[in-house]
Amino acid sequence: MIAILDMALELKLNAIVLQVRPSADAIYSSTLEPWSEFLSGEQGKAPSPFYDPLQMWIEQAHARGLELHAWFNPYRAKTGNGKSALTQANFNKIAPTALKRYGDLWWLDPGEPVAMQHTLAVISDVVRRYDVDGIHLDDYFYPYPVKNSKGGELMFPDDLSWGNYQRQGGQLTRADWRRQNVNRLVEAAYLRVHEEKSWVKFGISPFGIGRPDRLPMGIRGFSQYDQLYADVELWLERGWVDYLAPQLYWPMEQRAQDFRVLRDYWQAQNSRNRHIWPGLFTNNLEHRNSSWPAEEILQQISATRELAVNNKSIGHLHFSISALMQNRKNIRSRLTSEKYQDDALVPASPWLGKNSQPAPALEINSEQNMIQVTLATSSEVRQLAIWKRYKNRWVFSVQPVSRLAIDLSEDKQYGIVTEVVVSSIDRTGQESPRSSYRRQ
Repeated sequence: MIAILDMALELKLNAIVLQVRPSADAIYSSTLEPWSEFLSGEQGKAPSPFYDPLQMWIEQAHARGLELHAWFNPYRAKTGNGKSALTQANFNKIAPTALKRYGDLWWLDPGEPVAMQHTLAVISDVVRRYDVDGIHLDDYFYPYPVKNSKGGELMFPDDLSWGNYQRQGGQLTRADWRRQNVNRLVEAAYLRVHEEKSWVKFGISPFGIGRPDRLPMGIRGFSQYDQLYADVELWLERGWVDYLAPQLYWPMEQRAQDFRVLRDYWQAQNSRNRHIWPGLFTNNLEHRNSSWPAEEILQQISATRELAVNNKSIGHLHFSISALMQNRKNIRSRLTSEKYQDDALVPASPWLGKNSQPAPALEINSEQNMIQVTLATSSEVRQLAIWKRYKNRWVFSVQPVSRLAIDLSEDKQYGIVTEVVVSSIDRTGQESPRSSYRRQ
């Protein structure tokens, strides 16, 4: 954890999306679900000596000025590579009929209301008890299709919940009913997160290709609308996400999944002007037989930044941190020298709350060669945005609010600081008015 966060700080990343619920389990202290086997090696077994991983991640991320988003898988209950037996008592407590086997997976049936309510309770519990900056759902709602031994596609076993819906007078087709189940979860999760804490962002990283009947000419591929029952365009239209990170996991020159075309497609669906931050398949550097050159990721980052000329919210997510930690094909070094030379703030989300921060007060301490910053209400502030001028060059940096002293020492590369401008950044990413100091 410390190595990852130190690397993220060195690379000038600004947020970490941390998996905390891989399979109806918990990589944190929970009374609702068992400890994850991916932490301890055995489902239900707490760390020994005891610690709370999520709490530690949050504290250490915030100490470095990084946001920490908690990533949930909403309905998966066991993966094919899971080694521990299911903690059956946990699911019996929820509702035994909601747990379904599908191929080598176990799944909480999205058509069972109790499954949705349990997932919402888990998310609410984390938002309430932990100082997370975001809640993140991945692309699994209904599972990706599983084939049988003859190559045919297995039907997801939701006959019971589908029958209950029909007996209650439901008129939707089965596909539309499944999409309605997912839509209800997304809307309820968005509302529940903001009822708990208005400033916490809610984001989803869906599969990168949208509805088949809306796609631009030439774009083809797996239909999450028809297979995962994810109506992502509707979520954007209704404003049920604060950010969308569509998984654009294809090379730039792959025409059927053209990166720029899909980038523009998702922006075109974004009538509420929420954040669109494409997910990049950075793991595909030195990955199996389809390895990419580092230039692929660098070009995709440039493509996300092209939208800045139209005042779009720009940014991207790397999947996953392992490629950066391992510096595959020198990617970390090249990001540092070519793309991430300066600190970057997470783009603001003004719809999450009014910015009421006054300008910070600056007090000069000449003896210690520093500026002491005083904030009116520090509980609402996450970071300081700092501009330092060295002769004719301005250098931008970000500091966590835990550090309210700004060093004015001479920089070996740039020389003597001649001017400083400071603002505070609140929990929604909005900036206060700026204060400045100029050396005489």
